[in-house]
Amino acid sequence: MEKVQATNLRPGMVIDYEGNPCRVLTFTHRTPGKGNAVVQAKLRNIRTGIQTEKRFISTETCDRISVTGRDMNYLYAEADGYVFMDQETYEQLTLPADMLEAEAPWLDENIKVTVQYFGDEPMGIELPRSVEIVVAQTEPGMKGATATGGPKPATLANGVVIKIPQFIEQGELLRVDPVEGKYIERVR
Repeated sequence: MEKVQATNLRPGMVIDYEGNPCRVLTFTHRTPGKGNAVVQAKLRNIRTGIQTEKRFISTETCDRISVTGRDMNYLYAEADGYVFMDQETYEQLTLPADMLEAEAPWLDENIKVTVQYFGDEPMGIELPRSVEIVVAQTEPGMKGATATGGPKPATLANGVVIKIPQFIEQGELLRVDPVEGKYIERVR
C-alpha cells in the first residue's frame, strides 16, 4: 500500500481507515489561526456503506488502497441506481444510487467514467477531469468586472452551484472540474 499525506486526500480515493477500505467522499483543508492545520474528511466504508467523519492532522499519513478500474459509459438512471456499460464487453452494470451521491449530478448520457473495483466488487466511479456544462442561472456581471474580480455563485444545468468569475453570463458553456466542483475555463 502507498502512503499518502492527509493534505493530498481527494474525493474518490480509497484509503485504509481502522482496517477497513473507505472511500473519500469529501475533504476540507482547514488552517486555524492557532494550532496545527487539519483535514476534515467524510469517508464511506466500502463493505458496510456507513459514513464517518474523520479529522486528520495535516502531517498525518494514511494507507492508500489500490483499486482497479474499467472504462464504462453512463447510460441512464433507474429508480434504484445508475446503469453503466463496459466499453469492451458491452456488459451492463447497475450501481446503487447511494453509492454515487456526490457524482450523480455530473452524470450525463454517454459520459465516459472509470468504474472502480475493490477486488471483484464495484465501489464507485471516477469522473473525467473536466466536463462541459451550461450556466443555467447567475447574477449579471458587475460593470467593468474583469477576470481578477471576486467570484459569484452560478447554478449549472445539472443543479450544482459553483463559484465563477464575474464576466461569465447565463447560458455560457463552461469547462468545470466535477471532482472539486470548480470552474476551469469558458468554452469558446
